[in-house]
Amino acid sequence: MTDLYHTQRAMRNMRRAALQRGVIGILDIGTSKIACLVLRFDGTGTFRETDGVGPMAGQVNFRVIGAASTRSRGMRRGEIETMAETERAIRTVVAAAQKVAGVRVDHVIACLSGGRPASYGLAGEITLASGKVGEHDIAQALAACEPPDFGRGREVLHAQPVNFAVDNRSNLADPRDHLGNKLFCDMHVLTVDGDAIGNLVQCIRRCDLELAGIASAPYASARASLVEDEQELGAACIDFGGGGTGVSIFIKKHMIFSDHVPIGGNLVTQDISQGLRVSLPMAERLKTLNGGVEATGRDDRDMIDVGGETGDWEADRRQVSRADVIGVMRPRVEEILEHVREVLDAAGFDWMPSQQIVLTGGASQIPGLDGLAARILGPNVRCGRPMRIDGLAHQLTDPSFSSAVGLALFAAHPQDEWWDFEMPADRYPARSLRRAYRWFKNNW
Repeated sequence: MTDLYHTQRAMRNMRRAALQRGVIGILDIGTSKIACLVLRFDGTGTFRETDGVGPMAGQVNFRVIGAASTRSRGMRRGEIETMAETERAIRTVVAAAQKVAGVRVDHVIACLSGGRPASYGLAGEITLASGKVGEHDIAQALAACEPPDFGRGREVLHAQPVNFAVDNRSNLADPRDHLGNKLFCDMHVLTVDGDAIGNLVQCIRRCDLELAGIASAPYASARASLVEDEQELGAACIDFGGGGTGVSIFIKKHMIFSDHVPIGGNLVTQDISQGLRVSLPMAERLKTLNGGVEATGRDDRDMIDVGGETGDWEADRRQVSRADVIGVMRPRVEEILEHVREVLDAAGFDWMPSQQIVLTGGASQIPGLDGLAARILGPNVRCGRPMRIDGLAHQLTDPSFSSAVGLALFAAHPQDEWWDFEMPADRYPARSLRRAYRWFKNNW
């Protein structure tokens, strides 16, 4: 834990220095695509006379000056499988984004979608010696949150304080300068496989880039797709990606749970390829242009020309109906939603004050998915798109870019985490172990 604490603090210092220089890169490394955004920070409330447009609401200090995306290579289920291919893809997309922006990018913030994430809820309390909460008291309260045995090879990716209480006054976002006798803290910890993080760090450094931060892809997608009321009252964000499906739960504007289902849109494509005996590119085209999960009476008569993979179109030409495509896709999509339902049940989502569910990610654009999800997950389901940020092209605002937009918000408006405070030197090394319990089950 000591090494991780210093590593995270070092990355935050690099990010702060990059923001002061004015340019930082965003890398969304997914299983299907790799996207890169170049952000320029102009300072809070800066009015740019060049375009005559003032800062957008809520996004007052940065704009996108370069963006590019490419097909992902060397990735499998959100983790790096072939280092050289992933490195080549990252170099390609970063070079393209730098060319559009006209500046060089040295520091990037990346997201991780795989790594078998696991959530823990920790609690700590201290006695206030001075009778008033100070910065040092918050650090001591965070250090008093005793972690469980996360397991061998696990690393903490996020450690966010989600609630503070002073005596009997709870739900304090910032307890500093409050008077009282005791300070209580609830913290959410997200751990991932250490090897997955290590491979990501090594691959980015091989591209001659400095890593200024790592975030969880479900966390970033939720930051971009959930509106302020949903983050406050409680909502679940389901990020349908190519290699997997991320699940995150927010309440009081903090993430309190996250998990990953290792089934995504790529498996639907493989089912179409095997079921209809077509190539993977043709299967992806069928899924994108003719796919769906709700069949109608007309779908049996809606014929689609397929074939031609051998080069002889006349000999290999045949037709399939849209009903055939839907019949292959629906069982797999139902399986994904059933797994998501199991994750939400295990997280205690039924006890949340709000039952809102937001679907995002590239695979969330399958026609009829929201209706099917409403029958399996709950009635309050909507499809979410990332919020508009200044300078982002319209073609990059579809749900498949939610993680990239969320990383931009994460860079500009980071939430407090454990390593943002100066820990007492005698507290953050190995502490006694205690069984973790889920914070929101006991407090909401």
